[in-house]
Amino acid sequence: MTLDAPMAAEGIALMRFVEADREALRAACARDRDIWSIYPYSMVDEHFDPSLDARLEKQDWIVFTIRRGADVVGVTCYIGVDPKNRSLEIGGTYYVPSQRGSGLNAVVKRLMLERAFGNGFRRVQFSIDTRNGRSMRAVEKIGAVHEGTLRKHRVTWTGHARDTAIYSILADEWPFTAG
Repeated sequence: MTLDAPMAAEGIALMRFVEADREALRAACARDRDIWSIYPYSMVDEHFDPSLDARLEKQDWIVFTIRRGADVVGVTCYIGVDPKNRSLEIGGTYYVPSQRGSGLNAVVKRLMLERAFGNGFRRVQFSIDTRNGRSMRAVEKIGAVHEGTLRKHRVTWTGHARDTAIYSILADEWPFTAG
C-alpha cells in the first residue's frame, strides 16, 4: 500500500487532502487561533491559503485531512519523504481543541507509523518546537527517542527563533509497548 492511501481505525480517518476539504480545514484551524504562535507558520486568516498551498506544492510532502466520523478535526503530514534513505518525518500536525487528550493523536501516529514502516521506511522523525511540551510528551508516549535539540534552529512566522527538539522512532523499535 502506498504512503498516501487512506488510513482508518477507531472511527478516525486520514485521507490525502483534497480541495473539497479546504473550507472545513480552514474552520478547524481557526478554532484555536492562539496555538499558531508556536508553529513555524500560521493557518488562520490571511495565512491559511498560502500556508496550505505551500505544503501542497512540496513534492516530498503528503498532506492528510484528519476526520473523526464526518467532522474534519485536524491535519497532519509526511514531510521530507526520502525513499532512498528510507526516512521521513511526521509533522505539521494540528488537532481542534476538543480532540486533544481524546486518544486521537495516538491513533493518528500509530496509523502513520505502521504505514511508514510497512512501506520499508526505517526512520521516522518528529521536529518539535521546545515550547510545545504537549507534543514532546505525546511522541515520548509512543516511544520516540529524543536525539537532541537544535538551538535557534528556525525562525517562525512570528519572528521567534525557535529551538527544535528532534525525536525519532526506528523500524526495529516499533511497535513500542509502554510498560
